[in-house]
Amino acid sequence: MPGKTELQCRVIKFTNCHIVKGDRLVEQDLWIDSTSGKILRDQEAFYELHLSPNEVIDLGGRILAPGLIDVQLNGAQGFDFSVPQSSKEDYDAGLRLVNKGLARTGVTSYLPTLVSSTAEVYRKVLPSLGPSGDNHTPEDGAESLGAHVEGPFLSPGRNGVHKFEVLRSATTPDDLAACYGHENLYGDSKTVRMITAAPEVGNMLETIPHIASQDIIYSIGHSDATYEQALTATHQGATMITHLFNAMRPFYHRNPGIFGLLGHQSYHPLRPFYGIIADGIHLHPTSIRIAYNAHPDGLILVTDAMKLCGLPDGVYDWTNGERIIKTGARLTLEGSDKIAGSSATLIECVNNFRRWSGASTAQALNAASATPARLLGLQGVKGSLDSGADADLIVLSDEDDPYSGPTLTLNQVWKRGSKIYDSSKDSALN
Repeated sequence: MPGKTELQCRVIKFTNCHIVKGDRLVEQDLWIDSTSGKILRDQEAFYELHLSPNEVIDLGGRILAPGLIDVQLNGAQGFDFSVPQSSKEDYDAGLRLVNKGLARTGVTSYLPTLVSSTAEVYRKVLPSLGPSGDNHTPEDGAESLGAHVEGPFLSPGRNGVHKFEVLRSATTPDDLAACYGHENLYGDSKTVRMITAAPEVGNMLETIPHIASQDIIYSIGHSDATYEQALTATHQGATMITHLFNAMRPFYHRNPGIFGLLGHQSYHPLRPFYGIIADGIHLHPTSIRIAYNAHPDGLILVTDAMKLCGLPDGVYDWTNGERIIKTGARLTLEGSDKIAGSSATLIECVNNFRRWSGASTAQALNAASATPARLLGLQGVKGSLDSGADADLIVLSDEDDPYSGPTLTLNQVWKRGSKIYDSSKDSALN
């Protein structure tokens, strides 16, 4: 008769694979329990709990890595997080399409990101964007880890695509609550996980400690801050920089601006994490390499992708009667060469980053898994293959593309111990 522990587990053993361990790939088996959705300690499972695998999966030498985490994503599958629908039910239905679509790109967790909006919009959509938590099932696809509100407390001179007319400044924490909604910032119903704001606007520098005290990440972005102002923001509790180089005061040799924060010594406790959009559109590869060499442990790959992410190439209706041409990751306004944003997937950014930065395969994957997990305080839970972590996994083959060079290709996605995508079937498993 099997023991009680064995009855409560469904153990899967991945073998003949290379797993991400620190900055290296090592040949090692991985055991998971698909019932609890957790990674097992293989020696303990075999020798102490006397478990035998219910299923052994030979990966044929492929790579097994943690699921990817995107902390800045504006939408996907034709759905824009910042656009309310006619009802909450319709909005939530759009989210479900996004979650399933993201699973097909290797993203198992993310922060749905809102561009600068009115208080009315935030109150309508934020209740749907909080952490998925235990209510999330593997079949749902990618899960939300909480919302990222990018704005509206931004520098008017560094607004980028954010609408100038909705930008505002904050004098006290009450101004944040009036904008986002008190219930979205505080208590058990809190939905906001990260706020991007310009520290030099209004009285934001004095407001940062309050934001950090609520376990909300403060990220410097869309900012004209000087180096001194950015440094003060880190002293106040800022721990992240939103899309480094983009929409901020450029580096200058007498005032390095926000980028100067990466120049601290590696042991400096105030050196922040920073997002990099490695889509080939937002940044030159050399800029990415410079940032990575300055602070490799803080680099987080993000897509900052718009709602056309995950859709096929073609022409799509946009706002104000305009139309967008999608060609790969590049979006341009119809009839011109004007860039209208990006629709790159995170695995595409990982591949670009690996080619451009000199990072190892494991380091490139960490920049989209382990490092964002550390930013979010989820090390050992997400972005990890350690025992006890969520069994959010991706299976990759490392192929040689004749045009692009070495390319990681997504084969499978596992969410909390269940396979939810298989490229051989070319669809999410429903």
